[in-house]
Amino acid sequence: MDIESINTITETQLAVWQEAKRNFDNLLLTRRRPMPLGDFNVQLQLNPARVRSTGASVDKKTIEKRPCFLCESNRPKEQLVFQWLEDWQFLVNPYPILPIHFTIPSSNHIPQNEIPLEMASMAEMAPDLAIFFNGAKAGASAPDHLHCQAVLKSELPIISLTERFHTPDLAGWHSSEEFDIDLPFHFLTAIITPDHQGMRNLSKVHDATGIDPASGLLCKDFLNAFFWIDNSGLLRIIIIPRKAHRPSHYFSDTDKYMISPGALDMAGILVMPRVEDYERITEQVVREIYHETAFVSLPDAVKAPFDL
Repeated sequence: MDIESINTITETQLAVWQEAKRNFDNLLLTRRRPMPLGDFNVQLQLNPARVRSTGASVDKKTIEKRPCFLCESNRPKEQLVFQWLEDWQFLVNPYPILPIHFTIPSSNHIPQNEIPLEMASMAEMAPDLAIFFNGAKAGASAPDHLHCQAVLKSELPIISLTERFHTPDLAGWHSSEEFDIDLPFHFLTAIITPDHQGMRNLSKVHDATGIDPASGLLCKDFLNAFFWIDNSGLLRIIIIPRKAHRPSHYFSDTDKYMISPGALDMAGILVMPRVEDYERITEQVVREIYHETAFVSLPDAVKAPFDL
């Protein structure tokens, strides 16, 4: 799937779904400004249309009461399904953060659990895209239905940063702590080679975890992941272990920021649906949001499955 096919899919969908077209057109009204945090070039995005996702209740009781919006039987009749991998469907996301934004749900209603290895095949099928995954308690607005998403890899600051510092000669898994990078949080990064060792490294994805803040135990629900193909044709992976879904600012009565970080926020596109948050947010607050939801120093238990 090349960039022409990607654009054609989006145009075909928007031609028959007015609500989705309106939301894509509204991206022209979003505002964006840079906020470099050391080497991490964060982009702040004011996007009022994302208030539904940012403020979504994802507790078990709420999820059980509402129909699953990723199940085919519950989707709008205008939403088209495009050809993709077996047991996966390829949909234009009707509430986009970026001009190219897809949702890729499983054809089966199964819970968002561990990172699906099929993301590697998805990345190979569409080398212009980054395929990303929100853990069930790390940004997924449908934790009851296994899915991932996709955007253009060129849009994500964390990808350009990783390719700059994690060079192709360093195959396998590494921690961003190993590189000389000034970051507000750290993550795991891999280069997967097309050989037996590469397949072993790929299989370690299933052992990825974050830490449940309530129990302090390892938990697969608390992480974000990205898969993409770099310019040398190698599969790349980033896993961001998480320790919270939302920062304390989200719940504050006196200093509230309506920011609920999912994978794209962690990748450097920090989305805010409220103009007051966008206009007053400071570098200190952004750092606090990242510090409270990810790790400034990766715990040994999180790194252990990767032999780090």
